[in-house]
Amino acid sequence: MARAIPDESQVLQWLDSLKNWGRWGSDDQLGCLNLIGPEQRKRAVGLVNDGVSVSCARPITTEMAPDVTYQVQRFMVDSGEGRDTDPPERRYTRRGAGEFIGMVFHGQTITHIDAMSHYSWNGLMYNGVPSSRITSREGAQSHNIEAAYEGIITRGVLLDLPRLRGVDWLDPTEPVMPEDLEAAEQAQGVRLEEGDILLTRTGNYRMRLERGPSSQSDPMTAHQAACAPWFKERGIAMMGTDTSNDARPNPYKTIGNPLHTICLVSLGLWFIDNANLEELADACAERGRYDFMLTLAPLRLRNVTGSPVNPIALF
Repeated sequence: MARAIPDESQVLQWLDSLKNWGRWGSDDQLGCLNLIGPEQRKRAVGLVNDGVSVSCARPITTEMAPDVTYQVQRFMVDSGEGRDTDPPERRYTRRGAGEFIGMVFHGQTITHIDAMSHYSWNGLMYNGVPSSRITSREGAQSHNIEAAYEGIITRGVLLDLPRLRGVDWLDPTEPVMPEDLEAAEQAQGVRLEEGDILLTRTGNYRMRLERGPSSQSDPMTAHQAACAPWFKERGIAMMGTDTSNDARPNPYKTIGNPLHTICLVSLGLWFIDNANLEELADACAERGRYDFMLTLAPLRLRNVTGSPVNPIALF
């Protein structure tokens, strides 16, 4: 039986009631990343026991698929072809290889961080900054990815919902609700605390690998907007899943991508989209523990609304 989801009036009300605007000052650029301080980082370091690292990123490919909105571009500036037949003087000067890479990382395939400039509501970004601060010429002049240039290091917590239910992946038509998160916490013996990063596995990435890429119009599970008050209550600094973080189809008429809008604009809660949580889930199950040190080092891009990223869990 389908579970009741909040109506649109409730979701719109959360846009106001969950605001963290002014909480860390009128000029704040970090939002909920302010919840990660020296104590949270030291605590995360203390979680490292065996020194095993696990990547939580998907490979970036130049191949096209039904769910790829913009194809990643690659062309070689120089390659190794012909080096064996080059004349000696040419071999001396032609020794390296390199390429150009261009991508639109926002979407449904590339693992990336959303900075708070990625979304606005009624012309305003987080903390009431006008969305006009993002221009075609200058880019995001506020709330951009460079705010996180020192890196993000804290305790990560994985909630593995498919393993809890004994399935490979969640039903794509069933959104993740707060009670699902709490049930996973209880079953795994872990609890989200202030300054943590939440990673929720839905199995969507595994389903794509086994069944093939899905169309952008196909149903996709993700956190329902009802999870936003729960995120604020727990005081998480960042969250991510193995999806693009908004369920499809969207049940609301006037607010697109409601979870992105509430979290990025009202809470100042940064997102990790399209993570690969399969190897991490296996590593957690093998150890019987679901918390770890998590590090993210976004590219120091000037005036950009996010960054491709390779989250690393360290046990």
